[in-house]
Amino acid sequence: MATPHIERKLKLLPDLPGCYLMKNEQGKIIYVGKAKNLKNRVRSYFKSSHTGKTAKLVSQIRDFETIITSNDKEAFLLEITLIHKHRPHYNIQLKQGNGGYPYIKITNEHDPRLMIVNNVKNDGGYYFGPYPNVYAADETLHFLQKTYPLRRCNGYQKRPCLYYHMGQCLGACFKEVPQSLYQKQIRKIKSFLNGNVNSAKKEITSKMMEASNNLEFERAAELRDQLKYIEITVEKQKIITNDNTTRDIFNYYTDMGWISIQIFFIRQARLMKRVKRAFPIVNNPDEEFLSFIVQFYKQKNQPVPKEILVPDSVDRDVLASILNTSIKTPKRGQKLELLKMVKKNSKLVLEEKFRLMEFGKRKTLGAVEDLSRKLNIPTAHRIESFDHSHIQGTDIVSAMVVFEDGLPNKNMYRKYKLKTVDKADESASTHEVIRRRYSRLLKEHKSLPDLILMDGGEIQLAAVKDVLVNEFNLNIPVAGMVKDNKHKTSHLIINDNQYIPIKHDSQAFYLVERIQDEVHRFAINFHRQVHTKHSLSSELDSIKGVGPKTKIKLLNKFGSLDKISDADVKELREIGISQDVAKNIKLTLDILNRKRKSKK
Repeated sequence: MATPHIERKLKLLPDLPGCYLMKNEQGKIIYVGKAKNLKNRVRSYFKSSHTGKTAKLVSQIRDFETIITSNDKEAFLLEITLIHKHRPHYNIQLKQGNGGYPYIKITNEHDPRLMIVNNVKNDGGYYFGPYPNVYAADETLHFLQKTYPLRRCNGYQKRPCLYYHMGQCLGACFKEVPQSLYQKQIRKIKSFLNGNVNSAKKEITSKMMEASNNLEFERAAELRDQLKYIEITVEKQKIITNDNTTRDIFNYYTDMGWISIQIFFIRQARLMKRVKRAFPIVNNPDEEFLSFIVQFYKQKNQPVPKEILVPDSVDRDVLASILNTSIKTPKRGQKLELLKMVKKNSKLVLEEKFRLMEFGKRKTLGAVEDLSRKLNIPTAHRIESFDHSHIQGTDIVSAMVVFEDGLPNKNMYRKYKLKTVDKADESASTHEVIRRRYSRLLKEHKSLPDLILMDGGEIQLAAVKDVLVNEFNLNIPVAGMVKDNKHKTSHLIINDNQYIPIKHDSQAFYLVERIQDEVHRFAINFHRQVHTKHSLSSELDSIKGVGPKTKIKLLNKFGSLDKISDADVKELREIGISQDVAKNIKLTLDILNRKRKSKK
């Protein structure tokens, strides 16, 4: 069953060819696929029943992203490149092999040849491809060798070779072939492989009709297949280029005050990576885009390629002077098509973002209204939620998160180290944190929440009510969140311990569960920080010569025992302690580390 997030994204899929990347809970790519129609293909994973490995794959999918292409061939090429780059777990069969694709090459020799190769080299030869259909490329090569022959033999051998007698070699095997004749043939081959195949197709079609009229149906079928292979081979594609220039392609799309930017990285003549960014426009879109490109290459470990392609609106001279590389705006051909494809993907991402934002807004506002109705309160516009955390009654802390209109407002989150509680006591902990929070809001004349949610049951609820009503005379609605035996929120407790059930498919459930998960996460993380510092502090207290000031210096400088242990005496002395104290710290921590390892 698809998650709500995936359900929303499925509605936004385009009816276009491209690749899809399935991700697991950790955001890791676990499967890459291609589709003639992304909408139909991706939806089929979640709207159809599956068995075996496919069912297991679907059960692990938590998100996906798409890259649109111009046609199915481009999608095929991109799919293989992405598989070899990410090596997804579920692409078992496709991730075998070396990731190469066949090219048709005209060699750079005195007597040039036409051949199939797997790699492009800087050897002066002419390369065409790559071609994902190996058989089609091979059949096209045979057609070219018959129609526009060059050399097929091993070279001069005093007598004509078999291919010369078959009309597939110009005769380098027994005579000097003029370079002008080779160049004439090469021009025809280049024209053919660049897509100018009409004359060749007419010739084949004529021969096919002649064979059919002569009842030579097997020959006619061969010619028909040859025609098909030629069409497959010379079909234009942009995902993979014919040169090894490192190239980044930038383009953008703007709408409703936002800019969506995408970068395609071409490496080893292939699209190896895609980066996407979307953010509100502050200045002019072209200025934002130019600034983004410059800032992008100022990042650590972000090398500048030999060539950057940008749209015509960019000041190429300024960009070239800053980045010291070639900045181009293609006017035609393969590079222009790539630039257009990057813009098309930028537009798709921004449109998806707006629609997801609208879905999210409707859902969160609907959840707020649903929760308000269930609790019979005017509104739940601002919700404040509290949770406590400790380990066997030590390092007791509390934390508060704030949700406004169903969304977290992290600027208003608060952490509390409890001052009056030194053991595990839900009531006492709740009394202190509620007292500290709302006495401050009243003192500073700040607005109060519309609802308080406690990650606990009746004891916490009673404690909150006691402080609010009896100490501050406040009538803020309060509810406790209660989980079932599957650790899912099942009820809310309100006044007089009244239980209100929450259905798991309701909008209110998703909101309450998210708040409960978030406040628990926030409290646990805060407790870990406090506990780690206290553990670190107690270890340092046992070292002779380390007083409170030295302890603070060590904590500020290194942050953890492991990092202090890894530091040498010179690094320890840099915080302003003596040679003897630094040696003592090093020696003591080494002994403690050895004791820990021996216990393990």
